[in-house]
Amino acid sequence: MVSEQELKKAVEAILREMSGGGKASPAAAAAQGSVKAATVSEEMLPDIGAVNLREVVNVPRPHNLEALKTMKQATPARIGVGRAGPRYLTSTLLRFRADHAMAMDAVFTDVSEEWITRHNLPHIKTRCESKDNFLTRPDLGRIFSEEEMQKIKSHIGGNNRVVIYIADGLSSTAVMTNAMDTFKAICDGLQRYNIKPAAPFFVQYGRVGAEDAISEAAGAEVVVTLIGERPGLITAESMSAYMAYKATMNMPEARRTVISNIHKGGTPAVEAGGYIADIIKKMLDHKASGLDLKL
Repeated sequence: MVSEQELKKAVEAILREMSGGGKASPAAAAAQGSVKAATVSEEMLPDIGAVNLREVVNVPRPHNLEALKTMKQATPARIGVGRAGPRYLTSTLLRFRADHAMAMDAVFTDVSEEWITRHNLPHIKTRCESKDNFLTRPDLGRIFSEEEMQKIKSHIGGNNRVVIYIADGLSSTAVMTNAMDTFKAICDGLQRYNIKPAAPFFVQYGRVGAEDAISEAAGAEVVVTLIGERPGLITAESMSAYMAYKATMNMPEARRTVISNIHKGGTPAVEAGGYIADIIKKMLDHKASGLDLKL
């Protein structure tokens, strides 16, 4: 029977192999209970989640290696992962579980107070009282108490043509990774049109529909929400921008314009910000959004 120490060494060997730092033979030897390699400290282990799956081919002796590499570069899907009999390779299973863990962390971890303070963002909260409340009562993530609404009005003032704010949504990781770079790029783009948005703020436990209440309260022509999207097993860093012209409570979703997949593996934050600025200008010019706005 393989001991816990031998199993640990086997996993270490597999992680080194995935990162290109070693061969598979130590893992096989460990599984047989005959590993003699030196102990590797946790600081030396590679980050399994940092391995680019598009560059890893685990299929032994593929019929057309170059074609497989081309296919893997064209999609983030898990293809060419190899197998051991009818089962996944251990490295494939470990990566799957690591990606699932990162997705869970993105949903259940709050945006840090340090991040909010560092970017000087007023902290607003919807009627949700906790993360569990937010996940089970989406309706409460779209509305605010009178006290919180007064905080928003006091912060942004009146007569704002454009209001842009940040909400955690379903991925705190996405927000902390992309939101401020996107916001700054939007402001740079709007400056070309002599448009100055209201000062930004952060909404905790925010759903997309919260922008409707904010739009009505602020009297804004255009409201933009930068919000973390539900993470998958490809990335936990995907953010979207939901925009609407004169949004109102309970309006049809067809009135929203959406730019999604804002992350380093999709549309980079700076590029997305410039595009969002152009869309905001079109919304103001045509007094429309969603299906009524022809992009």
